[in-house]
Amino acid sequence: MPEKAKVAVLISGSGTNMAALLYASRLEDCPYEIVLVASNKPDAGGLALAKVEGVPTFALSHKGLSRDEHDAAMDAAIRESGAQWVALAGYMRILTDEFVVKWQGRMVNIHPSLLPKYTGLHTHQRAIEAGDSHGGVTVHLVIPELDEGPVIGQIPVAIHTGDTAEDLAARVLFAEHQLYPRCLADLVTREASPEWLLDRVRERAMALPESDEISSHGMPCFGIVKGKKFAYFTSNHHADGRTALLVKISGVDEQTMLIEQDEDRYFRPAYFGDGWVGIRLDLGENDWDAIADWLSRSWRAVAPKKLTALLDVADQF
Repeated sequence: MPEKAKVAVLISGSGTNMAALLYASRLEDCPYEIVLVASNKPDAGGLALAKVEGVPTFALSHKGLSRDEHDAAMDAAIRESGAQWVALAGYMRILTDEFVVKWQGRMVNIHPSLLPKYTGLHTHQRAIEAGDSHGGVTVHLVIPELDEGPVIGQIPVAIHTGDTAEDLAARVLFAEHQLYPRCLADLVTREASPEWLLDRVRERAMALPESDEISSHGMPCFGIVKGKKFAYFTSNHHADGRTALLVKISGVDEQTMLIEQDEDRYFRPAYFGDGWVGIRLDLGENDWDAIADWLSRSWRAVAPKKLTALLDVADQF
């Protein structure tokens, strides 16, 4: 098994979703481990459970502290724990934009409604009053806008005739405990998933003018319509164990320089010659802005001048 992803869980209460994440993490094939449970309430029940289970804890009341000060202290504790991901599990604090941006793409939340319906509080009562057939639960990435991050997973839960908000909440809680561990596992492993990585490359390659995608030599590749290819996506091609992007460069000198700078990430792709370099995507922590720049540069190397001129004009705005 590869090393497990390290997760900090933030709670404010009994921590039932934290417990679901924790016990799922004890399964042999779970790709994450809980390295910290932190709370803004020192008497939160979930802290006692975490301590009994041998998980390090951190508690700091938000009373008497500014939101910035409290978030900075929580961030410091999370980083000291070695956590790479943050899971909010009933953490009843609105986080500062600064904190969210620091962890954006690596912080996840669970919300008791089928987002985008019913952001905020009192979700079950609002669903019942609206006459909805289902309530439910959503796991989503956290962005500065409250409860509006990209959805990772959802489970609908039927609303029965005569349900109270408490009735519905009790059933939704079962769904929460099923959904959250699975979504967190998917999230922490996706950066090594060829399918997810290809989608990220495709999104950026196809945004370039007159780009198309075909399969060549068993690999997805991107080129100018009826023209030359500017990028290839490889996954264990010729059994090399790599998932990578191949892009055009100026020649052997640049290729050598890149490999010398970071021999783990850059490599000379077999059968492509000195005018290409391989960039490994399966090492995690990819800089997707840099990947977009590589694709744009490679596109420019093969695109006719009439297209590069159009892109130059667009770049000015």
